[in-house]
Amino acid sequence: MRQPAFTVLSLLLLCPSLITAAPHESIWYDGSPSTGNHSPRPWRKLSDAIIRRVWGLPDTQKSLRIDNGPANGTPGRHLVARYGGDIVLRFNITTAEEASALAEATDILFLDVWEFNSDWVDIRIAKDVVPSLLGLLPPSLQTAHVPLMQDLDLAQAIFSSYPSPSATQSHHDDHSYSPHLKPSPRLGGKGHPFFQDYQPLSVVNPWMSLMASMFTTHVRRINVGVSYEGRDIPALRVGVHPTNKQQRLLPRRTVLIVGGSHAREWISTSTVNYLAWTLINLYGKDREITRLLEQFDFVFVPTLNPDGYVYSWEVDRLWRKNRQPTSLRFCKGVDLDRSYGFQWDGDSKSTNPCSESFPGDAPFDGVEARRFSEWAKNETENNVEFVGFIDLHSYSQQILYPYSYTCDEEPPSIEDLQELAMGLGKAIRTSRKGHSYKVTSACEGNVAFSKDGKKVFPRIETAGGSALDWFYHELGVKFSFQIKLRDTGSYGFLLPKDNIIPTGNEILDAVLYLGRFMLGEVGVLDAAPNAEEIAFKKAEEEEEEEEDDDDENGRMQEDDQIEL
Repeated sequence: MRQPAFTVLSLLLLCPSLITAAPHESIWYDGSPSTGNHSPRPWRKLSDAIIRRVWGLPDTQKSLRIDNGPANGTPGRHLVARYGGDIVLRFNITTAEEASALAEATDILFLDVWEFNSDWVDIRIAKDVVPSLLGLLPPSLQTAHVPLMQDLDLAQAIFSSYPSPSATQSHHDDHSYSPHLKPSPRLGGKGHPFFQDYQPLSVVNPWMSLMASMFTTHVRRINVGVSYEGRDIPALRVGVHPTNKQQRLLPRRTVLIVGGSHAREWISTSTVNYLAWTLINLYGKDREITRLLEQFDFVFVPTLNPDGYVYSWEVDRLWRKNRQPTSLRFCKGVDLDRSYGFQWDGDSKSTNPCSESFPGDAPFDGVEARRFSEWAKNETENNVEFVGFIDLHSYSQQILYPYSYTCDEEPPSIEDLQELAMGLGKAIRTSRKGHSYKVTSACEGNVAFSKDGKKVFPRIETAGGSALDWFYHELGVKFSFQIKLRDTGSYGFLLPKDNIIPTGNEILDAVLYLGRFMLGEVGVLDAAPNAEEIAFKKAEEEEEEEEDDDDENGRMQEDDQIEL
């Protein structure tokens, strides 16, 4: 174990409650007004200083939350000034002409399209721009919309998504936030305090390091790239490798679970962390999870877009793209999930850098997408076989399979993808308080269809260059899915924090179903030989072939000697 990690763990074991102050204090005691007269005690200040130094944490963490308003839980002046004049409208589209008009209007006015599918289109817009938008739309759309958030609803939802000082104090008083983690909700209980709030990168990073330091037998912290601004893209590799040195090493079957490609989708980052924590903590305690980690590696990437994620905490809660410059100085950022090389930019000709879905000027222009893909390719050349890819996003509660770039092509393994997607949806629906998730192709989930289900409406945004299509088609990951998490529009990207654990639970059940499917225990592969048995049988056959070749070579040499 590394010396800094050993030092901090020794301190924390001497006084477990110290850890409750470490990462959280760097956020909530940053000079912002607090509710009441709760100033940190001297011992807590000392523990903060020790842990900040060991983990290299900043002394302060900027946050939009520092502009908190009165103690009654209302947004302050800064949030009201920035978001108070915005609303979110939901449009119901019934014709191709309506879809075309709305797509053109959003492009002209540089509007923020939150979500679009076969049922509705959600758009965030300033109230004083609404007349301009309606003026660009046909009469049928001028009344075919309803507000999802109006007045100060948006500012209030943003304010509520940040951790509150009162919640922090309750975490301090709860000693369950210690190196000895409590059981997962899978085994009962309310879960870990870490998941009572959304967490900034300055907390996620040391938390990941702590996991790797505490569970050295089956967890390793890695980086899958470096962001445009120079931040590591952290990940956890979780799995148990064979210790028998005589056993032939086969390519390690690996499932890749990614979140945070879009900065404002905080629930995706929290869900990846929740999945990682549950699998890590229940190894050796839960039979199914133990077996899963013995047969597969899981690589968890909580935030593929660390620059954008930090920016969403410190400057703009609704920031989506990364933070690299574009050809327009005042419009930064590339949409990482439109930047991958396969069918880049799809059928769209839009090159507007101010668009929220700007794909860059060329394939893999998005720095983080390019470096992540390079890491993945390098892994396949180093005895890793990616067998599953799950890209978590929000929102709309959908399970999407390839292709995203077009509705005219079907993937070769369409039947397996559809069957597995339906199984994932059922696993989520039957989970504890699980919600219903729609299952469809990524193309159909990202466009609007006519009533008869045949005529495809024009896209609101491009859907080319997606990570889903690239990992499936270019890297050959057979079981590739994009899952859009809760909810269906009431809060959108600002999902209340009390949904973190329920969302994590339902996606955990989906991941466990994926494992059973890949092991041939459910679905069309039911009663098929165990995947591990197949792999070993193949290895044995190869060894027998090599032995036969050696025997044949030996006989040939003997014959040659006899002839001589």
